[in-house]
Amino acid sequence: MTMTLTTTRTRPDWPCQVKTPGSYDWERSAARWLRELVPARYGSYPVLMRHPVLLARHAQIQVQHEIRVARTALQTARAELPTLGLPESVIEHTIKMYAAEVLQLQHIARSVRAVTEALVGHSTGR
Repeated sequence: MTMTLTTTRTRPDWPCQVKTPGSYDWERSAARWLRELVPARYGSYPVLMRHPVLLARHAQIQVQHEIRVARTALQTARAELPTLGLPESVIEHTIKMYAAEVLQLQHIARSVRAVTEALVGHSTGR
């Protein structure tokens, strides 16, 4: 008997914290992961907690905003950090940190898009 494993996680950006779409409780795992991406105060809005697609939309906006912030911090670091009296080694370390953060946030943005597409596909397929 041959056992075939099938998965909807065709994208490499699918977050490991989220179960495979269509599996038991996958939407709850998606919502839990998405909640971690938005400010905690948004957890008090029942509409976002009841509708994972809305939560995903907000997470997309949140992550895009964070990317803009990290890019601005990166682009202005060389000019602005010396005026704060920071040593060159700290400035260089900070620039590397911002560059790494931009890359990480871009990966998260791709993951949010993958989860959003799965949630939208699931909700329209009902």
